[in-house]
Amino acid sequence: MLSTDSKMGNECHESLILKLHDVQAVKFGKFTLKSGITSPIYFDLRVIVSHPSLMNQVSSLLYQRAKDQGLKYQSICGVPYTALPLATIICANHELPMLIRRKEAKDYGTKKIIEGTIHPGDTCLIIEDVVTSGSSVMETALVLQAEGLKVTDAIVLMDREQGGSAMLAKRGIELHSIISISGLLSVLLQAERIDTSMAERVRRFIQENNTYEPSRDEEDNGSSDAKKVCKRKELSYGDRAQLPSTHPLAAQLLTLMEEKKTNLCVSADLTACEELLQLADLLGPHICLLKTHVDILQDFSPAFTKSLVDLALKHNFLIFEDRKFADIGNTVKHQYEGGLFQISSWSHIVNAHAVPGPGVVKGLSEVGHPLNRGCLLIAQMSSQGSLATGDYTQAVVKMAEEHSDFVFGFISGSRISSKPEFLHMTPGVQMLSGGDCLGQQYSRPDDVIFNKGSDIIIVGRGILGASDMVKAAAEYREAGWNAYLKRLNNSCL
Repeated sequence: MLSTDSKMGNECHESLILKLHDVQAVKFGKFTLKSGITSPIYFDLRVIVSHPSLMNQVSSLLYQRAKDQGLKYQSICGVPYTALPLATIICANHELPMLIRRKEAKDYGTKKIIEGTIHPGDTCLIIEDVVTSGSSVMETALVLQAEGLKVTDAIVLMDREQGGSAMLAKRGIELHSIISISGLLSVLLQAERIDTSMAERVRRFIQENNTYEPSRDEEDNGSSDAKKVCKRKELSYGDRAQLPSTHPLAAQLLTLMEEKKTNLCVSADLTACEELLQLADLLGPHICLLKTHVDILQDFSPAFTKSLVDLALKHNFLIFEDRKFADIGNTVKHQYEGGLFQISSWSHIVNAHAVPGPGVVKGLSEVGHPLNRGCLLIAQMSSQGSLATGDYTQAVVKMAEEHSDFVFGFISGSRISSKPEFLHMTPGVQMLSGGDCLGQQYSRPDDVIFNKGSDIIIVGRGILGASDMVKAAAEYREAGWNAYLKRLNNSCL
């Protein structure tokens, strides 16, 4: 028999779920997520800012949840951006100190990443709207912890039940949710807002897209939840290099990554040949790949490419010319082989858009395949508003599988193919996530490698803009490699 308080709590949560559905904060259908995956359910909780009474109700429930759990904290921080107004209401109503985490540090004034008065040693409670993998909460926690604050708990309105709670728990943060996705489905099903078929589609999607894979120790301890989400054995770079289906160039790259203990690619976006060569020599020991944009060099000459190849041999890295071929097969064949740059003669790897169709790969392959070169297809981009998502991304994967004698991987924001012979390289990586004024979106190395399953981090301004580039490269190398080791340690056996 439920107590009066329990009944009132359940009724309150049911009412909230129906209101969220009324204002279309919860939608059902076919939606492309940021990762490129197609989902039957979508949460757009940003819409609640236009509904003051709903905002107040959500804020009250978040505060009450923390109170019911007996949590002790001295300040509150909302994960940007949707949780910021929720945290503001809680702090204003209950006279609690608030901290604001910026998505990127200011490049003027104090250059702070955290705004507000910080007292090292205090405990800060994190507020979030929706948790999937838990990476956004973890990013905020890491920034707060870097300022000397303790983070032990996070309150979230909606837990998608896709592994975020388990991931955060392993990192010492307990997640407390108001609504779970299973509870939401039950309420909407009972209220006849959705039918049984839709509810089952969502449940199946959640089960098949769990973001957390436990360690062997967790499985050995008999955790039923751990067994439920354990999906695959993660092969090391070296193991993947030995697979018969792995492209020879991919095998070479995977082997040198294992030997050098690095999954770092530096994007050398410089405009002078001598500066680029100095950078390659300086950072060569830390990288597996050097990514170039040869067409922005103002003093290009054939002697430059010979020197670059020599440095690649000296430091054991490969060269990736980020040409982004995107024309008919006959045209890209000439662009790749001839012209001023003669890219095929010196660059181990090139990339291409799939927009022109398979002809672009066939044209490049006629030149590159005999030279043991390789190609990456651009399946996703790190720029805001990119159209390379959803069905397009899946079509790119299919094209790669059909031309795997030349295509060996992808430029993508996350792992989009389960086949271990394909490599995934992710651009737009910085230690602090955020973006720039031209639409570039940044992700952290640990999020890219551990949570999203990519293989190589591509870093540009995070290293080139540092006062000590060698130190910065070493830090990114360590962060990327540690995330890879963590992924191996947390994979199924």
